[in-house]
Amino acid sequence: MPIVARTLVNSLKKPMYIGAHVSAAKGVHNSITNSINIGGNSFALFLKSQRKWTSPPLAPEAKDQFKAFCLEHQYDAAKHVLPHGSYLVNLAQKDAEKAKQAYTCFLDDLNRCEQLGIRLYNFHPGNTGKEPRQEAIGRIASQLNKAHKATKTVVTVLENMAGSGNVVGSTWEDLRDIIALIDDKSRVGVCIDTCHSFAAGYDLRSPDAFKQTMEGFASIVGMPYLKALHLNDSKAPFSSHRDLHANIGTGFLGLRAFHNIVNYEPFQDLPMVLETPIEKKGADGKVEEDKSVWTQEIKVLEGLIGVDPETDTFKAEEKRLSDVGAEERKKFQGQADKKAKTEDKKQQKTLDAMFKKAAPKRKKKAPKEDGGDDSDAS
Repeated sequence: MPIVARTLVNSLKKPMYIGAHVSAAKGVHNSITNSINIGGNSFALFLKSQRKWTSPPLAPEAKDQFKAFCLEHQYDAAKHVLPHGSYLVNLAQKDAEKAKQAYTCFLDDLNRCEQLGIRLYNFHPGNTGKEPRQEAIGRIASQLNKAHKATKTVVTVLENMAGSGNVVGSTWEDLRDIIALIDDKSRVGVCIDTCHSFAAGYDLRSPDAFKQTMEGFASIVGMPYLKALHLNDSKAPFSSHRDLHANIGTGFLGLRAFHNIVNYEPFQDLPMVLETPIEKKGADGKVEEDKSVWTQEIKVLEGLIGVDPETDTFKAEEKRLSDVGAEERKKFQGQADKKAKTEDKKQQKTLDAMFKKAAPKRKKKAPKEDGGDDSDAS
């Protein structure tokens, strides 16, 4: 039995399709049952094992049941189902053999999407491997162009990332530069992950900050490319470049950020997928999944639609969730402060060394010659 009934989207003040990344264990069709059980109106899944480069093909009965269940339970597979790509795949890979392995695994997932009637496929862009960034971006685009020609309808959706350094996709400019090299731009899109955005330095917390972030996305990438969202709070503070998902309202983003998100009209009709932690430790010390966490978060998010954030009810819920995450935020803020202090010391040491090297050397004073006492001269 479902933990809670799904909310009819047409009963909401704005048509927001909120769900979670659910299990597809023992057959992709089971993802639909798992989404129904938590009251999701959209969902994500893995199409095969994330631990292997190759997996058996989709079972015919699983494919048929997936399509039948989508029709029966009114999930639009083309619009509101968002498979997640394999973490093994790096489309920026330079090594020819490894690049072929990554592409083969990636293309297999795209084919699975098309067999199931799924149109959107989310994936992490890749890692430069310390090679020049623009060359890595070129390799990603080249692999996508090849994959688009080998398939018919699926849209490859680039997920924005939290990291810096070798990670591709942590800036809007990275996403723009990949898209610029795609031949068929109707086959590419973007998924905004709220935790990743915040960690990368894009603020979503206040209405003004949210507006500025989305205007930046619109001007650099373009709103037509936005195809989906991952809804996650952040355990790590702003611009930390750490990918640490927190439960909604308990992290550094806070409940007001999600109020901004679910009331933003351009997000209507897009799949909005939770990837928040659901692991809980029982009395026996064992860690188990509690899927009711997603149920509660879906209802919280749906309940924010059309609500005034200045009401006492909103503020009470905001404080309740903030209090839940207070200790965790304190822990990660401490880590961030310690890291910043260490980096400041390193920077100061480097500057001191530079100044020392640049400073003119003082000439040694020549010793005074001993010419005797002038008074004795005659």
